[in-house]
Amino acid sequence: MPKLDSGAELEKLRQNILSGRDPGKPCIAICAGTGCLALGCGNVIATFKDEVKKQKLEDKVDIRETGCPGFCENGTVVAIYPDGILYVKVKPEDVAEVIAETIIKKKVVERLLWVDPSTKKKVIHEKDVPFYKYQKRILIGNNSKLDPKSIGDYIALGGYSALAKALFHMTPEQVLDEVKKSGLRGRGGGGFPTWRKWESVRNVSVDPKYVIVNCDEGDPGAFMNRALMEGNPHSVLEGLAIGAYAMGSHDGFIYVRAEYPLAVENVGIAIRQAEEYGLLGENILGSGFNCKVEVHRGAGAFVSGESSALMTAIEGRVGEPRPKYVHTSEKGVWDKPSCLNNVETWANIPLIINNGAGWFSSIGTEGSKGTKIFALVGKVHNTGLVEVPMGITLRDIIYKIGGGVLGNKKFKAVQTGGPSGGCIPEQFLDSPIDYDELTKLGSMMGSGGMIVMDEDNCMVDTARYFLDFLADESCGKCTPCREGIRQMLEILDDICKGKGREGDIKLLEELAETVKDTSLCALGATAPNPVLTTLRYFREEYEAHIEQKKCPALACKELISYYIDPSKCKACMICLRSCPMGAIDGGKGKIHVIDQSKCSKCNTCFEVCPPRFGAVIKVSGEPVPPPPSEEDRIIDRVK
Repeated sequence: MPKLDSGAELEKLRQNILSGRDPGKPCIAICAGTGCLALGCGNVIATFKDEVKKQKLEDKVDIRETGCPGFCENGTVVAIYPDGILYVKVKPEDVAEVIAETIIKKKVVERLLWVDPSTKKKVIHEKDVPFYKYQKRILIGNNSKLDPKSIGDYIALGGYSALAKALFHMTPEQVLDEVKKSGLRGRGGGGFPTWRKWESVRNVSVDPKYVIVNCDEGDPGAFMNRALMEGNPHSVLEGLAIGAYAMGSHDGFIYVRAEYPLAVENVGIAIRQAEEYGLLGENILGSGFNCKVEVHRGAGAFVSGESSALMTAIEGRVGEPRPKYVHTSEKGVWDKPSCLNNVETWANIPLIINNGAGWFSSIGTEGSKGTKIFALVGKVHNTGLVEVPMGITLRDIIYKIGGGVLGNKKFKAVQTGGPSGGCIPEQFLDSPIDYDELTKLGSMMGSGGMIVMDEDNCMVDTARYFLDFLADESCGKCTPCREGIRQMLEILDDICKGKGREGDIKLLEELAETVKDTSLCALGATAPNPVLTTLRYFREEYEAHIEQKKCPALACKELISYYIDPSKCKACMICLRSCPMGAIDGGKGKIHVIDQSKCSKCNTCFEVCPPRFGAVIKVSGEPVPPPPSEEDRIIDRVK
């Protein structure tokens, strides 16, 4: 492919690609993102290709291997376009029927449709599934419409037209002004106005300048950046090139954590394709503007997501944060002006340039414009990636999009912002989601993690879990973070084990404030949030652990016990066979008993006991009843 020498040539290429495509031709879009790959989508894709060839349909149907469409709970996800039929949990053995019925006979395979758990109705079309219906997917909506390894697919959807518009019809100042008027704030966690970073770098009269993509999300359960980088890498590259033009930079880095091999592969392919087409590299589209982009693989440390630590890692040194009395916009990578934004921020730029700042700022709230992608996980029916307008309520995400809490359990809290975020209780479910509102509640937007918890989650243990993660991920450079987090973790460990003492809560609060105020970087400054919010909203759980040696959620292993209710035991022997410790004594017609000295409190007996019996009882802070006598353990089958 010869390099494109102008915006007109790019548009001509787009029209040629579109003219060669039949919009009515069936296209089987199969999720090939990391989640579905783990579920075996590779075999599904291979089987579809074999079946299409077997039926001699190569010229009549297209197969597209796409990025993540978001509905991860139901992988492997397959969509049939242009009708938009959605099939879920597709296996290789389903493929022949899909080809025979849907592609050839134009019929729906009902057993592969998604079933609404509330109405029990099967939903045929993707647009009618509540998970998608209540979203606004301006960023990840294209994931199912293109092959991330095909620049042609991206160009056909209007790709790189924003770059051409910026280079030939806008000055760098106009691009910057458009981003400013849009109200875009950084999607990486802090919510800093994007234009301010750009302006700061642009105003420094030092070369070279660097523009950097942060794809180092390390939050447990979060995969927003990964999904965008895997599914639509060209959108990120286009945004990066536009930003480089606005700031006067000619060098870019994409920092991707090592655990994202597919993202590394896809963005590497995208860079090579963009260079071949003259959309990156020297003299982009004949404009005279140059922009070279390199991929840097991170070592996987959570702290490397912090801006100065990430830049230090790019330099080839240990990823440790630096004091920020000198901003990275002045001295970043190799002490040169550097602008770091996360994947989602950069991907918004082409949309803003093409559609205008007014369009973008019409979405969201006064202080938080546009949409936000969240990784919705935990105790919720529909886990996956969701993209929603800023200002939507937590309730709408969890209940309308997520389908509500699993097993009709009572909602308890939602944790936002990753391990440095906070836990928000039920009373704030109707709070709008934006940067300022979440901060008021003691949490934060973060990069977009959202973990739903139910009545079975212990909030003390939840705080302990996140602090355990942060203690391991602390780089150890500053004392408040290194020692303070560890000390808080030891106190929480004792509380969860029933060893809490009077004064522990006050000590936790004092330590939390000290770590928050004196840590070197944002990891330490935000680390106390899980503790502070759980103390703020669930203080009674801490008090129960300390004063009563009781876990109200029946979750802390050292504070719970199990026994079998003689009046409910049916001697079915299921728990006896399942117990890994051999702690259950029983037999046919003989009521079972748990030997407390052998019980490891693994919860297996509680999980396997049939709900209709409910014979295994879990208690906390209460004495276990003595076992029945041998005579009383005999079940009278006649009765």
